[in-house]
Amino acid sequence: MTINLYKRQGFSLVELSIVLVILGLLVGGILAGQSLIRASELRAITSEYSRYYTAIQSFKDKYFTIPGDMNNATQFWGYSGGAGCTNSSGTAVATPGTCDGNNDTIPAAPAAGGEAGEIFQFWRQLALSGLIEGSYTGLAGAGGITQCVVGTNCPASKMGSGTWFWQTAGPGGTYYAGNATLYGAYYGNILSFGANSGTSGPTGVILKPEEAWNIDTKLDDGIPGNGKLIVRYWATCATAANAADITAPYRLTDTTQQCTLMFLRQF
Repeated sequence: MTINLYKRQGFSLVELSIVLVILGLLVGGILAGQSLIRASELRAITSEYSRYYTAIQSFKDKYFTIPGDMNNATQFWGYSGGAGCTNSSGTAVATPGTCDGNNDTIPAAPAAGGEAGEIFQFWRQLALSGLIEGSYTGLAGAGGITQCVVGTNCPASKMGSGTWFWQTAGPGGTYYAGNATLYGAYYGNILSFGANSGTSGPTGVILKPEEAWNIDTKLDDGIPGNGKLIVRYWATCATAANAADITAPYRLTDTTQQCTLMFLRQF
């Protein structure tokens, strides 16, 4: 007679049920945590915009011009020198130093990558004035005249790869007819938010249409092509048929990232 010395014993139904319940709780907790983190990041965008808008207005009240475009900035913070940098102070200092703008109310890009330009001096001068946190070079990235290097010449957002950018599409009274990604609108000077593209400003998509709608509704009119807040990528973030279709709603059925934000006419 053969004696089986090894008795196989599997899990009971009760034990399996307990394991499945624990796994469910873990998965549910992780998903809930991710949702809370994303909600916090979305709130941060609204707070960051409000902070930067207030900083711009405070800078205007104090220095009677806009940051970056200021034609006597070097008299306050010294002249940093370097390619593309102009000064009215006559004194060059290594730190902190800055460059003067031309005070024409239009924030200009530098002439070449790695050089000073008003759209990057914007963040440097806001920081030097103590109105925002951080320290910025005031220079374009080496790769191009609008290259944003997050945390170096433009500020990082609390939302992942997001960053903020200051640019212009001409004076507020100039109409831009739009193109394959941009609505036709009176853009003026723009504070934009999106994912850093690596070679230019934050043109990478970062928000789902519903998330963009949520922010738009809180800060503006909830319409992607109208008001002070409009989106880039009207064909995918919104249901617009063309660049002139400014009343079409957000594409709320799309649950993928399709949008960036543009706050128009910011002074």
